[in-house]
Amino acid sequence: MYPNRKTAIKELEIAEKMNQGLWVKHSQNVAAAAELIAKNCGMDSEKAFVCGLLHDIGRKTGIAAVRHIIDGYDYCAKQGWDEVARVCLTHSFPVKDVNADIGKKDITAEQLLFIENFLNGIDYDDYDKLIILCDALADANGFCILEKRFVDTTRRYGIYPFTLNRWNKTYEYKEYFESKIGKSIYALLPDVEKCIYT
Repeated sequence: MYPNRKTAIKELEIAEKMNQGLWVKHSQNVAAAAELIAKNCGMDSEKAFVCGLLHDIGRKTGIAAVRHIIDGYDYCAKQGWDEVARVCLTHSFPVKDVNADIGKKDITAEQLLFIENFLNGIDYDDYDKLIILCDALADANGFCILEKRFVDTTRRYGIYPFTLNRWNKTYEYKEYFESKIGKSIYALLPDVEKCIYT
């Protein structure tokens, strides 16, 4: 289950009033990228848009690192939006390992265990992979190439033993969707080249 587009847009508007920040524009751009890619590879583009738009909805509760993952999951699960709740949790883990995350563990031990068990209990589907990919294809300014996003994130958070594994997994998802659409995903993203100048 997931909300319709109108409801999802309203949810993000409410969330922005609670915690303003660049994450809102980022979420809108992730949604746009997800919708474009989904349309070109036979996926449900409405679901892709909604999941992309709400993947960071946990940020409505304030400035947070890993906590936004579980806050988003809890909020969406409470609404009955299980498919959105899932990507709220999975989008931060290109590598399906609770310890391969760059965010500060600002959650309880019980919440961390919940995330670990959740990840261990699923196989990523195409929507998990798509939102992970689109999270890396969009910032607050618009669409961007993976290299730009990776360097920006690494400059802010630093390098970890699993950094290269995260990058490689995201490239794997990029290649997966490119094999489905028969061309570069960048060909679908308007003005992606502008990221070079920002």
